[in-house]
Amino acid sequence: MTRTTRRRAFLGATAATGAAMATTGLATPAAAAPGRTAADAASEVLPGSPQYGDLVRGVNQRWIGTPDRVSVPHTTEQVVRALRRALDAGERIAVRGGGHCFEDFSASRDVRRLVDMSAMDDIEYDADRRAIRIGAGATLGKVNEQLFKRWGVALPAGSCPTVGIGGHVTGGGYGPLNRTLGLIVDHLYALEVVVADAAGHPRAVVAARDSADPRKRDLWWAHTGGGGGNFGIVTHYWFRSPGLSGRTPQETLPTPPREVLVGTALWQWADLDERSFTRLLKNYAAWHAAHNKPGDAESDLYSHLAAFHRSGGAVALNIQLSTARSKAGGPPPEERLDAFVAAVGAGVDARSTTVARSCLPWLLSTQWSGFADRPSGKRIKGKSAYHKEPFDDAQAEALYRGLTRADYRHPGSGVLIAPYGGQVNSVRPTATALPHRDSALMLMYVSEWTDPGEDDSHVGFLRDLYETTYAKTGGVPAAGAYINYPDADLRDPRRNRSGVAWHELYYGANYPDLQRIKKAWDPGNVFRHRLSIELPAAGRGGSR
Repeated sequence: MTRTTRRRAFLGATAATGAAMATTGLATPAAAAPGRTAADAASEVLPGSPQYGDLVRGVNQRWIGTPDRVSVPHTTEQVVRALRRALDAGERIAVRGGGHCFEDFSASRDVRRLVDMSAMDDIEYDADRRAIRIGAGATLGKVNEQLFKRWGVALPAGSCPTVGIGGHVTGGGYGPLNRTLGLIVDHLYALEVVVADAAGHPRAVVAARDSADPRKRDLWWAHTGGGGGNFGIVTHYWFRSPGLSGRTPQETLPTPPREVLVGTALWQWADLDERSFTRLLKNYAAWHAAHNKPGDAESDLYSHLAAFHRSGGAVALNIQLSTARSKAGGPPPEERLDAFVAAVGAGVDARSTTVARSCLPWLLSTQWSGFADRPSGKRIKGKSAYHKEPFDDAQAEALYRGLTRADYRHPGSGVLIAPYGGQVNSVRPTATALPHRDSALMLMYVSEWTDPGEDDSHVGFLRDLYETTYAKTGGVPAAGAYINYPDADLRDPRRNRSGVAWHELYYGANYPDLQRIKKAWDPGNVFRHRLSIELPAAGRGGSR
């Protein structure tokens, strides 16, 4: 299949508006947000300023930066100026959106200028592009609220309301609507990004999925799962779903469920032996693998199986499903939820208990504590894994033994298992930079704690849990990993003994194309971090 055919298969019917996009300089930049003008000065925060201590740290307290200054722009022009000043001074520059990164990408010790995007959080309908424009500094909570309250539409974004959309999109974000609506990048129409050319000149570029210029289509594609901090500074996104006209905001993005049923079931660790835990784990994975095709009748059911260290007391199953099927003559949502819990608990000696169940209108459901995590003041280590198949015996045994260790007692360490697939898997692996389009599950291995003196203990535990679970494949998951849960261990041969490079785990066969696009748009490697796209060796590169 050719590049053009692959792209058409993904996009469907969209109007060609690429000729109106910028090609050089600041042509057709995003307009300033209402009430603001380009003449307003961006904030420049220096050490000693009252804001400095907050601006140099994100959610993860393991990483606290020491930049010489923090720029807080609220227009594209101000981002261009910040980049120009960094380039002229030879300063290492980094960007922060919501600040939820597991690694030190924006807090590395050699970063001298940090650009904090939080002031660029405007959300407006752009009639010229027939798309909804969202500032890269907006949080998912604000995006959910504004899209739904103003226009009754939604994006299939993540469930943590304080996550910034800037990095969430570039990594191919997923969330509770992914099995019915796909990934957030499947609805990305265009973006504005500030880049630096080979001569060190910064400029703003608008790149769209139907841009006339193939280099700009490539730049759009690279931001559909190629990871943050690789090509430039994203200032705005435009969203319009393939196949929708965009003539009005209501015709631009899908409508979410009007109402959902949410509920939580618990299995007490005291009642779970290895056989019961293994059965619980395998049942959960098998159910989702069996209902993984696009359009499956159960694709509106989303859940988290939270299996954390037994010192926390219980394994929790948090569930959400739409009530729409019952209103159309299908089974009642309570009956469907009960059937799902019964399927997960089949053959498990321990009995589950339901501790919460209620019907919520959609927007309120996005704030439900079962999914809407709000981490604060914690030190965090994270890892990820895609699974195409249910857990095998060795993986289940490793998880049980790790989560019941008697020499380690911390309820904040474990694994959160979520369904993937459904509509996500209807897109070809090459249609977006994110290649993982054939999985059933997404696993986030995570530890959260507060005492810096416990770093080695908790990081060591999580590494051991992860590497033991995937011992047969060299300590890493065979199906790959998710770049929005970055883990620098994957490029360490002491931790990744698989012989599979870190970039293959994250990007698969799409990596050479990402390298080629990196060379075209960031030839000086201005934007870099420990897991950034590397410039290709001479004579190498993809051929999209």
